[in-house]
Amino acid sequence: MRAFARRPLLAAAVAAPLYPQAARSQDASDFPRQPVRLIVPFAPGGATDIVARILAPGMQQALGGRPVVVENRGGAAGLIGAEAVAAAPPDGHTIIILTITNSVLMVGLQPNARVDPRRDFQPVSLVATLPMVLTVGKHVPAQNLQELIALMRTRPGRMTYGSAGPGSINHLGGHLLNQRTGTQAVHVPYRGSGLVFADMIAGNVDMLIEGIPSQAPYVRNAQLRAIAVLAPERSPLLPEVPTAIEQGLSGFQIINFMGIYAPAATPPAVIARLEQAVRAAVRDEAVARRLRETGSEPAGTTAAEFRAFWQAQLDLWLPVVEASGVRLD
Repeated sequence: MRAFARRPLLAAAVAAPLYPQAARSQDASDFPRQPVRLIVPFAPGGATDIVARILAPGMQQALGGRPVVVENRGGAAGLIGAEAVAAAPPDGHTIIILTITNSVLMVGLQPNARVDPRRDFQPVSLVATLPMVLTVGKHVPAQNLQELIALMRTRPGRMTYGSAGPGSINHLGGHLLNQRTGTQAVHVPYRGSGLVFADMIAGNVDMLIEGIPSQAPYVRNAQLRAIAVLAPERSPLLPEVPTAIEQGLSGFQIINFMGIYAPAATPPAVIARLEQAVRAAVRDEAVARRLRETGSEPAGTTAAEFRAFWQAQLDLWLPVVEASGVRLD
């Protein structure tokens, strides 16, 4: 597999960090001195929790056998767990795994939240990416992206796209598609993206942007039609489906991700030690295989690479959130 840093996702770099690194230094030779708490800001059993539990044993081994304990602190759309980590001692013994929702979208959706990831956290390593795919119900006559865009333009305000609710990646992804193509598909929110599938199959909603693993079974069973993979490269789960970029929509990518963050004042030497542990875990073939089985693409970047990737995602999505007018305060 090619090094993740060479992928187009990390081509964008930042001229300055999101916030200053801690000025003080610390010898990390004795780190960790106690178990490392890996906070999952969601309930057990979800995708983020599963990835954290795949990662933790590998990190533990890389940290000399010191326990890495996964702790679920769900509630308030991830804010409770984020607050716990932001208030923890910045010594590397309490870290958090965040998704695009918590580390990017919520920055715009909840501008008055008590935790701002840009201020309160610093990136350690990108663990994995979760590419998404645009699908349509079989009642939609479009067979490819260009046909779908043409159809949307001939039916302004009549085509619909479902989502897991206002401010979700499905919702904002559809908004971004409208922006990039000059179309006017209408957002239809549901109480979870899983509910959209039944209505797409029944012909009640036209489109959905969602993770590839959850959509692939419906595509393989010919219940939904995959129009475009929204990643730099095709997915091994849907190898026959071209990317949006292949189909002429330059640079169009919608990719969820999971990454490890530490409190903002954590010393650089400790960040480096944590980064090494995450990268060692993700490079392990067994860990990488299990991540791929969840539909994730293993990454394991340096902290600097992750910082650049994160900034690029903020630059992409915050204007989309602003344009959508959605606030969750």
